Amino acid sequence: MNKNEILKEVQSYIRKTFLEEGTGHDYFHIERVVTNAKKIVEKESADSFLVELAAWVHDIGDYKLHGGVDKSEELIKSFLESINLDEEIISKVNEIVSQVSFSKGNKPTTIEAEIVQDADRLDAIGAVGIARCFAYGGSTGNILFNPEDNSKNASSIQHFYDKLFKLKDLMNTTTAKEIAEERHAYMKSFVQQFYNEVNFK
Repeated sequence: MNKNEILKEVQSYIRKTFLEEGTGHDYFHIERVVTNAKKIVEKESADSFLVELAAWVHDIGDYKLHGGVDKSEELIKSFLESINLDEEIISKVNEIVSQVSFSKGNKPTTIEAEIVQDADRLDAIGAVGIARCFAYGGSTGNILFNPEDNSKNASSIQHFYDKLFKLKDLMNTTTAKEIAEERHAYMKSFVQQFYNEVNFK
């Protein structure tokens, strides 16, 4: 298979596997991350094939989808071997994916990892990020808002402070930083409007 055929094969597998996923990590989230990554890579000197491939598979083994256990490396390796990719590419993709997660706190060591990390984080903020925040909170049984508790993971609103409001300043590339500004401002206005409606100061 050539590179385009490989990417189409991967996309088909991801669509089949993630289409009905209900925590905000569904196929269309992954597709948006790929779109974000392709937009960023247009302005960066990077391996576009590696970027797109890693973006497609970045959630295959995510701990949130596997009972708190990260299975990324083994599941990505198994899948990419099944479509006959060589070990060098698989190793590079796993390295990129290992540096994407917010919770792991890893700093990207390549421009490809920076781009995929940015692409994933962009989909966690703005209007889509708000929707995904509440989708994930609902899927895990988290409450909407508790004005008496601002501890970590106390509510979906608390997640804005735990993670989402931090992402703008953690973007790596100029393109992502520019996109993040508007999305961050939208989230801030949403949370303020939420507080206005629930009479919370």
